[in-house]
Amino acid sequence: MKRSGYADLPLHYGRVPQWLAQRMSTLGGAIIEYIITDFGTAEVLRRMSDPFWFQALGCVMGMDWHSSGITTSVMGALKKAVNPRSKEFGLFICGGRGKHSRNTPNELLEVADKTGLDGEYLVRCSKLSAKVDNNAVQDGFQIYLHSFLVDQHGRWTVVQQGLNDNSGLARRYHWHSPDIKSFVEEPHSFIYGQNRGQILNMTDREAANARERVLTIATGNPGKMMPEIRKLIMPDHHDVRKEDVNLKRLGAVLALAYDTRPPDFESLLLTKGLGPRTLQSLALVSEVIYGTPVRFRDPARFSFAHGGKDGHPAPVLLKVYDETIQFITNALNRSSLGLTDKKSAFKKLSTLARRIENTEEPFALFDKVIEKERREAKYYGGRTVFDKSANPDKNRKKSTGDEQLTLF
Repeated sequence: MKRSGYADLPLHYGRVPQWLAQRMSTLGGAIIEYIITDFGTAEVLRRMSDPFWFQALGCVMGMDWHSSGITTSVMGALKKAVNPRSKEFGLFICGGRGKHSRNTPNELLEVADKTGLDGEYLVRCSKLSAKVDNNAVQDGFQIYLHSFLVDQHGRWTVVQQGLNDNSGLARRYHWHSPDIKSFVEEPHSFIYGQNRGQILNMTDREAANARERVLTIATGNPGKMMPEIRKLIMPDHHDVRKEDVNLKRLGAVLALAYDTRPPDFESLLLTKGLGPRTLQSLALVSEVIYGTPVRFRDPARFSFAHGGKDGHPAPVLLKVYDETIQFITNALNRSSLGLTDKKSAFKKLSTLARRIENTEEPFALFDKVIEKERREAKYYGGRTVFDKSANPDKNRKKSTGDEQLTLF
């Protein structure tokens, strides 16, 4: 077991509006389903333990690209989407923020009752990970959110977040248990009762190494631990700037959507009428699912999928968001029927973007891209948390696209 990384995030307050929360849950659930279908639950847990990938996921789901709210909103949306289908997915999400974090042990015991896993051991891992980040590592952050993801084989990931009142920052911690997999292949010989699946036997002598690792981290020297884990430090500025983004990679996505589409692109996607702005979104969502870890070092780039709820780099484009959801959920449904054309086309988007990336020079018109995104937001149902109207299109039809956005 190891702690896999952490992220420092500026503290943001407020709630996610319902019009965004519903879409986040639908899109987040579809992304998780894609990963499980193509790579398995172990890959979901690995990615959720990567602070850079997690931040990119939050960005394509429409959250502020660097705020503390990503953690709470993403985990809440995924829990809502995944848990009703836990039996199908083989994945369970326990805990959450505040009182929900305190209910994690009870939820883990319920999962254990359904799966035959060792619930007491899972509870112990949950408590230890929280104690280490809250007490053993004295970094000034007090844990207020604790989410525990576990699959049917007993592999798990923890995503938790602490608050530092003095600095005005939140710190998100990620934990991963890659070594536990080897201990679920044989039944637990000293537990009596109805067998409901595979048993996680942490009392076996071969599990001693895993138990020692848990305790070693709890008593370890923070000075030695901290350099060994992946760190994501977010800047203070709220707007998305060109130094926050890999311009060559973003330029490739824009070129794919607007400039250098291959002649057979329409037949590739098998969807007539799919506009370039939705292609831009689909390409970035495709990369979240199929991209390699090194490609998430600039998570701000993924906010160019649908925009952000606070208007950075542009308002959330509801029409584009809905078209993205419709395409990828339709591809999943067709795939379940043995029709893989749309899913294959969706997967190829990230490959095509990488191919263009190798031939394109980094574009220099970043500010123009931001201006274009904001100017055209009115055509795509652009909305932020500052909109008072329940129907954003009603107020935006008369917009010239040149008004100044209201920022924090």
